[in-house]
Amino acid sequence: MDGERETWTTGEFGRSHAGAVGVLLADGTVPAPVIFDASSSGNSSRVSDWSVYDGRRFHGPRAAALRGVCSCGWSGPERPLDWAAIGDQDLWLAADQTADDCYQDWDAHTADVALTAIPVPEAVTHLLEQVEQAIEELAKTSPLAAVRATRRLEVLATETGYWAARNALQDATPQQAAAALGLDVEAARGHLARLGRLSLYR
Repeated sequence: MDGERETWTTGEFGRSHAGAVGVLLADGTVPAPVIFDASSSGNSSRVSDWSVYDGRRFHGPRAAALRGVCSCGWSGPERPLDWAAIGDQDLWLAADQTADDCYQDWDAHTADVALTAIPVPEAVTHLLEQVEQAIEELAKTSPLAAVRATRRLEVLATETGYWAARNALQDATPQQAAAALGLDVEAARGHLARLGRLSLYR
């Protein structure tokens, strides 16, 4: 089981493509989460954030490399850590740029996911971008009007998504729908069921 660590998601793909900084040891293995005991309360926490793998006492083993990882199973290129340069510095500070590079790798991965998902026609994409920009501008002068416009968008999405979702459930298998939406199967089923106002347990 993974421990606590910072993760990243996108608005469209959510937990289907949750990213994080992964750690590799010198032998190429992924270390287990580090258990921190809170002796006063009797509770303990499992942490797998990259910053705790510095080889110090009560921390995890020393990381040899960092890499971006994703909940879908993707992993990015290994980015070795130069411990001669790191020296006695705190890892979270000394390797901050390396961790950011891992984020950039994951960000490029989600861009690839977007490209492999079913394309949205350019005309529709353009209209959505125009609406987004218009509401952002409206929020500068009339926040309440922008909120109302956003609410109307929510209603529109609910109404237009109903039959689209129901037809999609008839036309595609869960696996096909997941691939088309860039989601895992569970998330795709949940999304279509929500839009189509159907129970997941039918």
